[in-house]
Amino acid sequence: MKGYILKNATIITASKEAVGTVIVNDGRIADVIYNDGEDYEEKVTDASVRYPELEILNLEGKHIMAGGIDAHVHFREPGLTHKADMETESMAAAVGGVTSVIDMPNTSPATTSSETLAAKAELAEGRTCINIGFHIGATNSNHEEIRSILNGESAVSPSTAGGVKVFMGSSTGNMLVDAKDTLENLFRVKERPVLVHCEDEETIKTNLLAAGETYGDAIPFREHENIRSRKACIKSSIKALELAMRNETRLVLCHISTKEEIEMVRAAKSNNPGIIAETSCNYLWFSNEDYDRLGSRLKCNPSVKTPQDRTALREALAGGLIDTIGSDHAPHLASEKDGIYTKVPSGLPSIQQSLPVLITIAAQEDIPLTRIAAVFSENAADLYGLKRGKIRYGYAADLVVFEIDREFTVKDEDQYSKCGWTPYSGETLKGYITHVFVNGMLTVKEGKIPDTIKPSGEVLKFD
Repeated sequence: MKGYILKNATIITASKEAVGTVIVNDGRIADVIYNDGEDYEEKVTDASVRYPELEILNLEGKHIMAGGIDAHVHFREPGLTHKADMETESMAAAVGGVTSVIDMPNTSPATTSSETLAAKAELAEGRTCINIGFHIGATNSNHEEIRSILNGESAVSPSTAGGVKVFMGSSTGNMLVDAKDTLENLFRVKERPVLVHCEDEETIKTNLLAAGETYGDAIPFREHENIRSRKACIKSSIKALELAMRNETRLVLCHISTKEEIEMVRAAKSNNPGIIAETSCNYLWFSNEDYDRLGSRLKCNPSVKTPQDRTALREALAGGLIDTIGSDHAPHLASEKDGIYTKVPSGLPSIQQSLPVLITIAAQEDIPLTRIAAVFSENAADLYGLKRGKIRYGYAADLVVFEIDREFTVKDEDQYSKCGWTPYSGETLKGYITHVFVNGMLTVKEGKIPDTIKPSGEVLKFD
């Protein structure tokens, strides 16, 4: 396997920002040399002598960060491949600097058993240009099945499951978990993180009925914020946080969208430090002021809320309360997004923009890039037990290189996702991605995936 000496980049980790050189050999990080002493050039020269077969890339003026670990994606395979599949969405992820993902279980069939989990992992073998893993999905009736997987008592290895996903809301229909005893059992899981989608079903139904009475079939998309309301999020999140505190659950509160949930998490963490706050770039970038402009292209669950919520989320990102960024990448064809409110599916394709959006927000809000490294990859690496996502000796050489001040305009025609569009189209972002390495292989060059690139991604195993 070809290796590289990546010279003179500004290396960004969760704890440090400094110029240095990263040695990539045999798919791993063989050394990290910082320019913090007089012998820096001598050490780099020595490395080139020790590894004469490695290609030297001078990255002076560029930044290098561990490739993203996005634990919240919907790649739609199996069963929904007319709109996305593992191959196409892995390319979109790679171009966006995301080198590992964990796919959600709401496919067709849903990933709620050892058989469907094993089948999904088999589907991924040798097909993706990034690393991919899978969450197991909870239902009202499969707690014993999940327990058998995590205990190593099923046909699939426990290391195949990244986390246990619980939909405490109606986002995925038949995967709604609302049985009290089932929730108690699921929140007692210790072997893996428990990820929750929190929206209260009855609140949403009441709000939708009221909107229908007011607007008939012509419900404006700006009403999405009121239908899938902040009350629906808060009510459900209270229940999840109470369960997590009582059971000491490693809880991931997914795609936080309100300022109230931020304060609830802040309080809950003091009782249970294992509670993890996740948000999406969608809630850090957009607000309800964008519904009239974007319409169905901004319809996602939970809904995008107010500028005040966006500000609170950005402050939580800067202050360290937000632990991870999950894109909630959820492609639908443009034709599927063309229709009335009640017929148009929720979900946004966004993974290709995650890192540039974070870099742009960091510049706008004066957020240190060390915070971006933490939420983009390092915290998720710790949470899921992965020896990747950090620029550290022995870790997988999953790396993203970008020009921090280079601006570009997002265009639908540049999207690698099969759906071919993004709500970020027309936005000007910073942080143009020039190189992405996956397991040491140069997979993206100048924002493109060369035609000669072969899939280099691995199916993730979780400790």
